[in-house]
Amino acid sequence: MVEMNRMRVKLVVAYEGTNYCGWQVQPNGITIEEVLNRTLSELLHEEIQVTGASRTDAGVHSLGNVAVFDTESRIPPDKICYALNQRLPEDIAVQSSCQVPDDFHPRHCYSEKTYEYRILNRKIPIPTLRRDTYFYYRNLDVEKMQQAAACLVGEHDFKSFCSMKTSVETTVRRILSCSAVRSCDDIITIRVTGTGFLYHMVRIIAGTLISVGVGEIEPEAVAEILEKKERKAAGPTAPACGLTMIGIKYG
Repeated sequence: MVEMNRMRVKLVVAYEGTNYCGWQVQPNGITIEEVLNRTLSELLHEEIQVTGASRTDAGVHSLGNVAVFDTESRIPPDKICYALNQRLPEDIAVQSSCQVPDDFHPRHCYSEKTYEYRILNRKIPIPTLRRDTYFYYRNLDVEKMQQAAACLVGEHDFKSFCSMKTSVETTVRRILSCSAVRSCDDIITIRVTGTGFLYHMVRIIAGTLISVGVGEIEPEAVAEILEKKERKAAGPTAPACGLTMIGIKYG
């Protein structure tokens, strides 16, 4: 009997998360991981379980989450994305597929992840933006938000910026860049790049910067919030709809 050669395939996955209960398979609703597992299994005629780089929350979007799986398929790895996209729903699309070394793991290898949080800051909402942008009608001072964002760059204990449900060995993380910029179409984009993030961390950063922008928190107080290491010291958790994982760079 001829032994089939297994290979590890990496997918770069984009999705609009509105209709999903996040990335990770769970009993109370449909998830991105569940759809990928089912569709890949049907396509490749074998049981497939993907491993994702980022377990995004319900309602969070992605332009470049990464997942891997092992397969014995003879389909060229770079062609799998095309065959897969023919079977996936319209709100999930694999941007690329390729073979990677057998020891490549999307969460254990060094990586730099970039997220963006979009805020529509005007008096009247725009319905076409409601799925991927958080509408906030009070005027936000972006210069103050940028000053506060700069305080988060570097290696810090982000215990104040993670959900109380977080269960990890350490809450120390390294942020490589953090900015807040207003564009001409009334959209404020908070962009954060780091080597790792805690549960709800980016959404709490966004909520805190919104509190700074509206004058409820002073920009210099963000450094004090870090030092307090208490969730209640930071701002609220911003809604999931405004958050998009932009991509992951592996080094």
